[in-house]
Amino acid sequence: MTVTPGARPLVHVVGARPNFVKAAPVIRALAAAGVAQRVVHTGQHYDEALSGVFFAELELPAPDLNLGVGSGSHARQTAALLVALEEAFETLQPALVIDYGDVNSTLAAALVAAKLHLPQAHVEAGLRSFDMEMPEEVNRRVADALADLCFATSAEAVDNLRREGVPAERIHLVGNSMIDSLEVVRPRLDSAATRAAVGLADGPYGVVTLHRPGNVDEPQRTRALVDGLAAAAAMVPLVFPVHPRGRAALEAAGLAGVPGLHLVEPLGYLAFLSLVAGAAVVITDSGGVQEETTILGVPCLTVRPNTERPVTITHGTNRLIEPSELAAAVAGALAGRRGPAGPPLRPLLWDGHAGERIADVLLAWLRDREAGTAP
Repeated sequence: MTVTPGARPLVHVVGARPNFVKAAPVIRALAAAGVAQRVVHTGQHYDEALSGVFFAELELPAPDLNLGVGSGSHARQTAALLVALEEAFETLQPALVIDYGDVNSTLAAALVAAKLHLPQAHVEAGLRSFDMEMPEEVNRRVADALADLCFATSAEAVDNLRREGVPAERIHLVGNSMIDSLEVVRPRLDSAATRAAVGLADGPYGVVTLHRPGNVDEPQRTRALVDGLAAAAAMVPLVFPVHPRGRAALEAAGLAGVPGLHLVEPLGYLAFLSLVAGAAVVITDSGGVQEETTILGVPCLTVRPNTERPVTITHGTNRLIEPSELAAAVAGALAGRRGPAGPPLRPLLWDGHAGERIADVLLAWLRDREAGTAP
């Protein structure tokens, strides 16, 4: 389509590393179509390993605005995001606000857009853990309720939205744009080089990533988790890029003294995916890692009582475990007990083209808007 110079832009709001990975394919597809767009980085993740390196490795344009909100309690961070995003939207005058995932930046963007009567789209809509103690569950439910366009990654997500009364015309099953980014960089992954860079010898190894409040904000569970990691590390070396959130709690529980556990600083996108691709097992509480291991065919042990991504269990290599089950689950993964025989199934539309499908829907929305027929 031809975009009129000076047209109001589509504005992408990103704030944390999963947002960058999901947004990159959408931004790329819209750029190819000549759509005016702007990127607002809220600064929720603000150090180089969690932010800047992702823009470079995903070939994202530099943000048009970096709000520099930083960390804080949920209330303080969300309040700062609301104030900063209101000013940003008043300056940029978006034709549509696009938010991603389930972080506090997502919640704030949805609320501010609604208050300013701006149309909005939510990428990764419809995911549900049905656990309202998870901050992410609150964020994603609010974003979906306010979105004019809900871009769902799976059939289960579509069903969730329908049950909640989201009109069918707002729901679009497009696949998973996070997998688009994985497929783009897959040829550049180098497990051997990254393993050497973090000090791992040749041979099997595991990767750990844990940061969710349910695991690192409850001392008894955190202690049990560290005990489980110690038992697992006695079987196979584990490399753990420690997220700033939860570092103090994990170290207080004895993480730093575990033999066989290699603690490293947060890694960039390529380095982390390279490690995951070569791993014998991954231990995580991250939603995105559950998805990436599904496509890479790596056994994934998710230390949570629930997941908003059940498709990674039915179509992938993922299973839910408790800290007390960690050692036995790692032993099973190392012995090759990955579940059903054969490679993991690829979920519907997780084919590397979700960003293009999202762009097609947005282009149709823009055409309808120009014609005066958009809802």
